[in-house]
Amino acid sequence: MTDKDRPTRLRTATLSPRKPTRFRHEADGAERTALAGDLGLLALDRLALEGEIRPAGRDELVLEARLLASATQACVVTLAPVPARLDEPVRRRYVAGLATPEGDEVEMTGDDSLDPLPEVIDLAELAAEALALALPEYPRAPGAELGEAVHAAPGVEPLTDAALKPFAGLAGLAGKLAAKPGGGPEDEA
Repeated sequence: MTDKDRPTRLRTATLSPRKPTRFRHEADGAERTALAGDLGLLALDRLALEGEIRPAGRDELVLEARLLASATQACVVTLAPVPARLDEPVRRRYVAGLATPEGDEVEMTGDDSLDPLPEVIDLAELAAEALALALPEYPRAPGAELGEAVHAAPGVEPLTDAALKPFAGLAGLAGKLAAKPGGGPEDEA
């Protein structure tokens, strides 16, 4: 199969208005290496997007696909390699005439798959976006624990997590006040 048989950029004007257009995009080694660098991955061994684009009315296209990926990320605690295998659904609704919101504050619709109808659907770009959204935000190696670090100058008692919680002792104080006769807030009236 040549690149002409498997284009990564599909012009929406040339897609069939009656039947689904099936596609399969498999990123090559150079694409995977570049994307791994962009996303801060240790490795990206596989990235594929396969599915179909079908018409849904006169002015709408629906893309439904599966993202298949094998990536390796660094553990957020130990920096050890953490492998991830992804098999995620990808869905986009492309609607003609949909205005792109502008301004400092924008109210988002409840449908995050809704996009304006582009002239070209770039499968490689869509796969990269879907991968970035599907990767674990904070990958952690099995058994990796975030320990407590205690630092202080010589001769100074270090602060601990308990010492840094100023309201932790209020529950005990409230209990002592309630136990004293006339010590509770309800007794003041």
